[in-house]
Amino acid sequence: MEKPLSAYDRAILQLEQDIMRMGEHVRSSVAQAMEALVKQDVALARQVIEGDVLTDDWNYSVEEKALELISLQQPLDRDLRALATVMRVGRELERVGDYAENIAETAIRLADKGPYFKPLVDIPRMAELAQAMLHRSLEAFVARSTSTAREVIPADDEVDRLFESLYEELIEYMKKGPQFVDQASYLSLVARYLERIADHAVNIAEMVIFRETGIRRPGRILEAETRDAHDRRRS
Repeated sequence: MEKPLSAYDRAILQLEQDIMRMGEHVRSSVAQAMEALVKQDVALARQVIEGDVLTDDWNYSVEEKALELISLQQPLDRDLRALATVMRVGRELERVGDYAENIAETAIRLADKGPYFKPLVDIPRMAELAQAMLHRSLEAFVARSTSTAREVIPADDEVDRLFESLYEELIEYMKKGPQFVDQASYLSLVARYLERIADHAVNIAEMVIFRETGIRRPGRILEAETRDAHDRRRS
């Protein structure tokens, strides 16, 4: 027979559930913002902007509850790491929500510029990869899976490569003539927002590893392990 959860354990579980609901809302906001951008749908973009207040409220509530538990229970070691992780993940999701709002605001500005000068391919691809990373990092969070979290960290490299390639392409368009400058500059901002969303997904994954192991900078450790494995294959 399983031991009944204490009031403290139930409180932490509730916080984790709040984080997951917040994560689903943020992921939906990013998806809707991208849809608004691609379709130049101003009404949908405004809906995303209005919904950001819910993300902010969620983050504030999670932080307040976590700080109250720290104050009342004075947890140590693993429990303290769990609460620190909850607060940090809440902040990371709040920032992702801000970037979704930024994309929606950019979609509104671009809607006034007429049809895009080229089909949007790389930006939706970046969004797809960043959202997949966010999904995996939240899966790792709820499952307490360091292996899943470790999969997220190297996935950021592809997002970075796409961003660099797209940024260079957009710069070349801006050099071709002033008719491309407005759209290209706004699209480069969207690409930057998506690159930052992927970075926040990595931060969440790293916090999952920290919660389970106490290791503060797992990304650097993983990079070192990857280099060592590469060197061994070459030798």
